[in-house]
Amino acid sequence: MAEAAIIARVLASPLEVDATAWNALLAQQSHATPFMRHEYLAALHQSQSAIPPTGWTPRFMTLWEGDALVAACPLYLKSHSYGEYVFDWAWANAYEQHGVPYYPKAVVAVPFTPVPGTRLLARDDAARQRLVQALCQWCEDEGISSLHALFASDDDVLTAARQGLMLRHTVQFHWKNASYPDFDAFLASLTQEKRKKIRQERRRVAEAGVTFRWAQGADITPADWDFFYRCYERTYLEHGNPPYLTRAFFHQMAEHMPEHWLLFIAEREGRPIASSLIAIDAEPASASGTNCSKNSPRAAYGRYWGALERVDCLHFEACYYQPLAWCIAHGVQRFEGGAQGEHKMARALLPVQATSVHWLAHPAFADAVERFLAREGAGVEDYLDHLQARSPFRVA
Repeated sequence: MAEAAIIARVLASPLEVDATAWNALLAQQSHATPFMRHEYLAALHQSQSAIPPTGWTPRFMTLWEGDALVAACPLYLKSHSYGEYVFDWAWANAYEQHGVPYYPKAVVAVPFTPVPGTRLLARDDAARQRLVQALCQWCEDEGISSLHALFASDDDVLTAARQGLMLRHTVQFHWKNASYPDFDAFLASLTQEKRKKIRQERRRVAEAGVTFRWAQGADITPADWDFFYRCYERTYLEHGNPPYLTRAFFHQMAEHMPEHWLLFIAEREGRPIASSLIAIDAEPASASGTNCSKNSPRAAYGRYWGALERVDCLHFEACYYQPLAWCIAHGVQRFEGGAQGEHKMARALLPVQATSVHWLAHPAFADAVERFLAREGAGVEDYLDHLQARSPFRVA
């Protein structure tokens, strides 16, 4: 009996994809994160956060063998480059200067989420290769200028490179847990200068009368979520921009993905003044509401923060020291600090390379970008070498 043909279908909404099939495919990947769960992507759409009026038009690419979903990815048409954290404004300007349209472009990404992980869901390497081919073919058929898969996994990068797509590297800062018994043991692993600096910063927050409490999952109350959003929204507005994510998005997270969230709230004189929200790699809740796994989360991800009052060093305490102490206490292997931020090295987050892949339809621009990426890549390698020579850890 002949095998069923693999059919590509482009869907206009994440809601058109069966959640169980999507999540089952995600669970097979080597670098799955909670941000690629169907619930997360659906919430971005349903909450009016990542939708056409905000510049994100969903065109989810799926490959089917009969009724079986064998490959899929979150695909968006973008009318701008905001909310991506891989900066291609210079490319867009070059297109404009030559009278060639750059937008709309196609982006395989989790909107507003610079967290490395699997972007190309596939049952095997052959299906992942077919998915890359289907993406490039669709862009050609639709006259799309370019395709960009952001913060991709090693499997994604390898497959895309074999298909001739270009690679672009950037630097993030991640902390690794060396099985520290407590926060003091972690501090003892640092140089005297860095250890002293962290203790000074923590002391300033404590002397200002600030204490912290944390809540995880279903223990985060609606009032806690409301307070967090006040902080998050205010921080964006203070920088002159509305927040990317709506309050409805976090309502969806509380309802459908509570086990993946950890909230720290700073209090002074009995009132909350700041908060930071951390994502964790927890197992989904079972039907009984209990965690499916007793294993510690593999990773935690620094995501959002905001404050209603200014306190010296409060940002460092809320976004780094409190989460790191929690990770140590709970055996979490890794804390990812997000995009950019060389200052994170002073808090013992070390540089790591993150990679995106790119395809440009226009041959001349593709050639120019390829040359640019070769120069930029050499610069990133030098930058990584420079950063690694400045390790905050003591030499054994």
